[in-house]
Amino acid sequence: MDLARAEVTVRGAEPPAGAPPGPDGPAPRPYAPRRAAAVRLALMAVPAAFFALFFGYPVAAIVGRGLRDGGHWQWARAGEVLSDPDVLHVLWFTVWQAAASTGLTLLLALPGAYVFARFDFPGKRLLRALVTVPFVLPTVVVGSAFLALLGRGGALDEAFGLRLDTSVWAILLAHVFFNYAVVVRTVGGLWSQLDPRQEEAARVLGAGRLAAWRKVTLRALTPSVAAAALMVFLFTFTSFGVVQVLGGPRYATLEVEIYRQTAGLLDLPTAAVLTLLQFAAVGALLAVHAWSVRRRETALGLVDARHTARRPEGVGQWALLWSVLAVVAVLLLAPLAVLVERSLRASDGSHGLMFYRALGRLDADGTFLVPPVEAVGNSLAYAAVATLVALVVGGLAAAALTRRAGRLVRGFDALLMLPLGTSAVTVGFGFLIALDEPPLDLRTSWLLVPLAQALVGVPFVLRTLLPVLRAVDVRLREAAAVLGASPWRAWRAVELPLVGRALLVAAGFAFAVSLGEFGATVFIARPDSPTLPVAVSRFLGRAGELNYGQAMALSTILMLVCAVTLLALERVRTDPRGEF
Repeated sequence: MDLARAEVTVRGAEPPAGAPPGPDGPAPRPYAPRRAAAVRLALMAVPAAFFALFFGYPVAAIVGRGLRDGGHWQWARAGEVLSDPDVLHVLWFTVWQAAASTGLTLLLALPGAYVFARFDFPGKRLLRALVTVPFVLPTVVVGSAFLALLGRGGALDEAFGLRLDTSVWAILLAHVFFNYAVVVRTVGGLWSQLDPRQEEAARVLGAGRLAAWRKVTLRALTPSVAAAALMVFLFTFTSFGVVQVLGGPRYATLEVEIYRQTAGLLDLPTAAVLTLLQFAAVGALLAVHAWSVRRRETALGLVDARHTARRPEGVGQWALLWSVLAVVAVLLLAPLAVLVERSLRASDGSHGLMFYRALGRLDADGTFLVPPVEAVGNSLAYAAVATLVALVVGGLAAAALTRRAGRLVRGFDALLMLPLGTSAVTVGFGFLIALDEPPLDLRTSWLLVPLAQALVGVPFVLRTLLPVLRAVDVRLREAAAVLGASPWRAWRAVELPLVGRALLVAAGFAFAVSLGEFGATVFIARPDSPTLPVAVSRFLGRAGELNYGQAMALSTILMLVCAVTLLALERVRTDPRGEF
C-alpha cells in the first residue's frame, strides 16, 4: 500500500480517498507553499546571520571609520579620491588588465575545455586535477612561482637572458595560470554533457561542420562561456597577491591600492572610497553572472559525460590534443616545476633539502616567534575548522536555494558570492576594527582566521552543491512526505545519499581555498600562529638566499597539499554538475 501511495504521488495526484495513514500519522500535503516558504526562511537564517556578523559588519565598520567624522558622513571625500589622477590610473589599469587577462584566458583555455570534454586519453583524470591545482594556490605563491620562472635570476633569465617580471606580461600570464581551470571546468563540464547527435543531425540536414557547430554547440555553450568569462574577470579585477609580487611599484590594482592606503599610509578615507567603488563593481558583475547562470540552467539535450568522450581520430584531433598538452606543460606545469626546483637548489648550483631543514629552526631576527614549519600545522588546523564552518553555512544556503523562488532568494544567492570579489584586505582589517568589543571581542582568538577563510569557502560549497540538489527529482521528496516522513527525515533518506559525493567535493574545495586565503589572513594571523601564505609573504619580503629558499620550500609544501587534495577529489567526483 505504501508503494502504491508513493506511485500516485509521483504522478502528481492526491492519494486515493480512504487510503490509510502513513507510518507516522496522516499523510501531510507535500510541501505546501506556505510551509516551504517557512522552511526556506529557517534554512536561510544561519547563513544570513553568519554573513551579517562576519562580512557585512566588518566591511561596514571600516567604511564608516573612513568616511564618518564627528558623526557626519564625509561624502565629499569620495569626489576628491575619484578625481585623483593616480587613483584614476589605478582604476584604468585594474579594468584593462582584467579584460586582457580574461581574453587571454579564454583564448588559451577554450581548446583545453574541448579536449577535456570530448577526448579520452591516458592520464586524463590526473592531468585534470593538476590543471586545477593553480586555482586553489594562494595568489602570493602563484606570484612567487612566476618570479622564479620569469624574474631576475629565474629560469628564463638563466637560459635565455629574458626577464618579464618588469612587464605587464608576467601579470597576464600569471592570471591565465590561475584561472585556466575556471574555464576548463565551467565550460568543459557542460560541453562534456552536450549530446553530439544534435550537431550531427544539423549536418545531416545540410549544415556544414562550422555552421552546425556555431548554430548548435556554440549557442548551447554561450551562457557557460559568459559565466566563465565573468568569473575570470571578477578574480582578475580583484587580484592582489599576483600584482603585489609581480607588479612592483609600477602596477597596482584597486585591491593593491586599498592595501597600500590601509596598511602603508593609514589613509582610511581613501581606502573606504576605493572599497565602495570595488564593492559596486563586483556587485554589478555578480548580478550579470547570476543572470548568465539562470540562462545556463535552461533545458538542454544533456547526456552522460562518459558517453561523449572518445579517443582522438585523425591528424587534426591529435594535433589539437598535443597542442593543449603543450600549453598545459609550458604555462601551468613549468612554473610549478621551477618552484619545486628552486626549493631544492642552493646558490652554488647544488641541490638538497637545506631550505626544508631550515624551516625547523627559529630565525634570528625575530620575524617568526615559532619555527616556520609550524605554519604547516597551523594552516591545516585552520583550514579544517574553516571547512566545517563553510559546509554548515554553505550547505544550509544551498538547501534554502534549491527550490527556485523570487528576487529575495536570487539576491541571497548573490550575497553569498560577494566575498569572492570584495576586498579581502578590507575584510581582514575590518575584523580588527569591528570584532574588538564584547560579545564579539575576537581579536585575540584563533577563530578569526578560520572565520575569514570560511567566507571564501562558502561560495565554493554553494556552487558545488546547488546544481546537484536542484537535479534531485522533487517527486522523490513528495513521495517521502506522503509516506509520513518529516522534512529532516526526507532529506536524510532521499537527498543525502544522492549528494554525498558532491558534499565531499565541496569539502575538498573549501579546504583547498581555505589553505590559500591570504588577503584577510595577512592582517589577523598572529605572529605565533602564522599560516603558510603569510609565512611565504614574509619570507619573500626579506632579502637573502635563505629567506627566498624557505619561501619556495613552503610554497612547494602548500602546492603538494593542494595537489593531493584535488587528486582525491577526482577519485570521488562522479557527477559533472557544479561550477568548480
